[in-house]
Amino acid sequence: MNIELKNVTKIIGGNTVVNKVNLSMKSGMIYGLCGYNGCGKTMLMRLVSGLIIPTEGEIIIDEKHLGKDMDFPEKMGILIENPAFLGSLSGFENLRLLASIKGHINENKIKETISRVGLNPDDKKKYRKYSLGMKQRLGIAAAVMESPELIILDEPTNALDSSGVEITKNLIKEEKERGALVIMTCHDNMILEEVCDIVYTIENGSIIKEKILSMEDDENE
Repeated sequence: MNIELKNVTKIIGGNTVVNKVNLSMKSGMIYGLCGYNGCGKTMLMRLVSGLIIPTEGEIIIDEKHLGKDMDFPEKMGILIENPAFLGSLSGFENLRLLASIKGHINENKIKETISRVGLNPDDKKKYRKYSLGMKQRLGIAAAVMESPELIILDEPTNALDSSGVEITKNLIKEEKERGALVIMTCHDNMILEEVCDIVYTIENGSIIKEKILSMEDDENE
């Protein structure tokens, strides 16, 4: 998968929340976005995911224009802000319901993914009784369970204990090794630098800095 952002700008209520962003991203790489709250990180993720459309510029995914040739990226897993599931269902039941929309995976794959994030797939506890950390883990599981080509994770380590953070870092690295293109934010820059290949610093909706942390991709070309 190749994603190109060309002069992408988003204006909401007269405020420029994303300002003339140009980016190239491709499969098998993890891209981090850092910056203060409100700098435009989540808005950029919403643009790439197709949840909002640019005011100016274009987003091209594998030579198809987002918002014209397709409404959303194909084969995408996403966790933006807080995960939301049905409170009366268990974690497994919630993921099974989600998976039934496309029908790409079976129950064994769902259970395997729940285990990957450190939850018990056989736990009958209703989602409404989950702790914040358990809810976050289930949200991550939902984003990766169908082995998507594009994974977008907004603050995936929020509400996680140290064990959950380690599990999440390893899972993201595994998804990269599988060939996924991962875009993530994190308030902890140390986590971003440990996990990501490239980290972009955003300020006032613009990318002001690019930090390349892994040269593996260049060496393989």
